[in-house]
Amino acid sequence: MIDLKRLDKLFQRRPGNSLLGLAFDGSRLEGVLVRRTNGSVEIKKAFSASLSLDPLTAEVELAGREIRKQLDAEQIRERWCVVCLPLNWALTLTVKLPEIPEEDVADFLQIEAERGFPYGPEALMLAHSRFNAGDGGEFATLVGIPREHVTRLEAVLQTAQLRPVTFSLGLTALQPADAKDGTLALLPGDSTVGMQITCDGGVAKLRTFDSAYEQVGAERELQTEVVARELRITLGQLPHEVRDAMKRVRVFGRSEAATQLAEELRGPAQDLGLKIEHVREHPTEECGIRIPAGMAVSAALSLAVRQLAGQAGMEFLPPKVSPWKQFADRYSTGKLAYAGAGAGAVVLIVLLAFFVQQILLWHWQAKWSGMEPKVVELSKMRDQIRRYRPWFDESVRTLSILKKITEAFPEDGAVSAKTVELREPARVTCSGTARNRDAYNKMLDQLRKSQGISEVHTETQRGNTPLEFTFNFQWQGPGGQ
Repeated sequence: MIDLKRLDKLFQRRPGNSLLGLAFDGSRLEGVLVRRTNGSVEIKKAFSASLSLDPLTAEVELAGREIRKQLDAEQIRERWCVVCLPLNWALTLTVKLPEIPEEDVADFLQIEAERGFPYGPEALMLAHSRFNAGDGGEFATLVGIPREHVTRLEAVLQTAQLRPVTFSLGLTALQPADAKDGTLALLPGDSTVGMQITCDGGVAKLRTFDSAYEQVGAERELQTEVVARELRITLGQLPHEVRDAMKRVRVFGRSEAATQLAEELRGPAQDLGLKIEHVREHPTEECGIRIPAGMAVSAALSLAVRQLAGQAGMEFLPPKVSPWKQFADRYSTGKLAYAGAGAGAVVLIVLLAFFVQQILLWHWQAKWSGMEPKVVELSKMRDQIRRYRPWFDESVRTLSILKKITEAFPEDGAVSAKTVELREPARVTCSGTARNRDAYNKMLDQLRKSQGISEVHTETQRGNTPLEFTFNFQWQGPGGQ
């Protein structure tokens, strides 16, 4: 008898020995083309490019064409790719696992994700990593990526004539979670610093430091003291068993920011009892595959090597089920013959089935007529409960305020903001610098015209060229009451 499932695998297209690794980080795209030969990989091409279009906000066709243009400039024709998603897309939640059977763990984590994340289960691509905390028991770190982000990026890559094999996180590929010693990994990016804490075989913490860089003129400067403060806060929030297991801090990258971070964190790390390691190059062997010596550390390369080695990490690519596989699952292993016999039996009893169905309809219609008044009353009570029960705010107040401020500021950079502070109830204070007083006044006039903003007042002004200012206003838009 023909096994339809094996026949599906025979015709299924899979990536060969070549893979294109891509890593998205803000406006920067990093890529590496690798080819596996026996027990080693050959680096065919490595590049880094700046994108002018954001795949999440720009038109899908335009964003895909820009990526394709960058690949054509590097003469890359490979279609199969692995993709490192930006860490700031990820939502994380750490839960303690109760003593339940292993087969019930997946259902428990699904319930915790529905309770802990501000999205429904259908709106997130979920993955998890489990770790032990000594006597503290076993924990799991849930990681969710908005499904809308994933599907949009997948469409952009398809427009760029690429076929993604996996969507994962670059930091988890650079620092695997199989090490027993507790490790705190840092990856300076284009505008944020990513952090990952691994402990006893799993990921204990994932987050980004969004305030690690400060805009100074046309350049971004790394604020090491901010990173050190965030590290102390993060370590203080860990369970004591996990905190005691931390032994080292690993900083990945060859960039100036990575070098500065590794040097300036040496003292604070020693105060916390941690040892600093600056990882500039890939090891000569990773996942059992040899890598050319001297290769600069790269999240895209690590993810590509792990994919070629068959070591899957956190997966956020939506599963694809081909029509042939659906047919095979339904009719494989003798089911096709049974389906034919069943079809013949259905033809013989179809009239009897319709008659029985009509009898059942009469029976349940009578039942419904008796219970209909109570059902209507309960439905009204349920609607009232849903209407008045507490729930989270869907107005996205903070993003709405930032959008209005951004629209009021000129695009030429004549006025720039340093801090935006939201005070209850809905009072917003903003401070920054302006090129001159005229530019500042024009910005205020534009802000006063914005819908949802009132009572715009200047608190302080210092200097003239440049002008340092602080102003506040009352937010009356969504969520302001």
